[in-house]
Amino acid sequence: MTPQISLASARRIALAAQGFGERRSDAARTWRHMSAVLARTGLFQIDSVSAVVRAHYMPAFSRLGAYPRRLIDDAAARRPRRLFEYWAHEASYLPVETWPLMQWRMHDARDNRGIYGGLARFGRERADYIETIFRKVEAEGPLAASAIDGQKGEGGWWGWSDAKHAFEWLFWAGRITTASRRGFERLYDLPERVIPRAIHDQPTPARADAIRRLLKISADALGVATAADLRDYFRLSPNQADGRIAELVENGDLVPVKVEGWSQKAFLAAGTRVPRRIRGSALLAPFDPLIWERGRTERLFGFRYRIEIYTPAHKRTHGYYVLPWLLDEALAARLDLKADRAARVLRMNGAFAEEGAPRHVAQSLARDLRLMAEWLDLDDVVVTDRGDLAPALAEALRTT
Repeated sequence: MTPQISLASARRIALAAQGFGERRSDAARTWRHMSAVLARTGLFQIDSVSAVVRAHYMPAFSRLGAYPRRLIDDAAARRPRRLFEYWAHEASYLPVETWPLMQWRMHDARDNRGIYGGLARFGRERADYIETIFRKVEAEGPLAASAIDGQKGEGGWWGWSDAKHAFEWLFWAGRITTASRRGFERLYDLPERVIPRAIHDQPTPARADAIRRLLKISADALGVATAADLRDYFRLSPNQADGRIAELVENGDLVPVKVEGWSQKAFLAAGTRVPRRIRGSALLAPFDPLIWERGRTERLFGFRYRIEIYTPAHKRTHGYYVLPWLLDEALAARLDLKADRAARVLRMNGAFAEEGAPRHVAQSLARDLRLMAEWLDLDDVVVTDRGDLAPALAEALRTT
């Protein structure tokens, strides 16, 4: 008979798997702390929006508290190289140890499979031009796409030039990788000049083995998940993943379970224990792995969450860049935040409590906002009166 677990237990399992509920230390943060977070999450998603701070910095802050952001910058650009960029769950920073597990996806891209249609078509039609760009990176790298004449395309923000298409095709195919960034622009180089040799020269795992290992990373990171949740973590298709999931069940790495209120069959990472409780609070980026799959977020927390960046301002429900706030085992509030770097303040443009949020929510949240402002080198937190939580939060900030 399939074991059954309560929804409350599933929430605790998911939170513990992601590294929440652990006591934060006041000790200085080092790469050892960062690697512990990555061991939980498996990757940091990258996003260009910098309304508060770029998304890849936030998961470590949510779990560790204030830490030097240069830890991630250095790991992704300096020796010893610890992170590399690739398309995992969207564009992501991954531990370099994951490089061999992505080779099957890179090989597919070289055959113009597994990449979006426009880029695949470009790969088929402009192979000679792509090779010219590759030879230029080989000779001159690290090199930015903007260094190529005619790099600027048409069509505004999303208009890609031929050069940009070529760089992106080569990146998908693993023939080039990100050596560093200048601002938010990638500088590309050959993988053998970026990835540590001990990693780069490892034998390439068979496709099935690599996908099983990626799914195991997903299962450990999620704690409890449906097949769709497991696939989503590394953007795997049912054809790629479902047979491997069955093999992980057969091997005992995954345990089928029934979660209260879920219609889909779920899987528990082998050896998972249900914590008695989870305590703590954290502001979460929209692309934190705890909440990036919106359906799972709703199933686990009863929290319907949509990012409204591309929604016209007059149609937004909660704001432009809204961060959910975790309190113990619930998503208790959502904050529309902006880091006003010119004025050196963290602006809270809206604060909304979830139904059933405890009375002490404002005091706890005020402390987290103060911590975030300090982490971002801002001097103060400024609150507008928008949202039902705003008055209590303004008062709490005056006394915090």
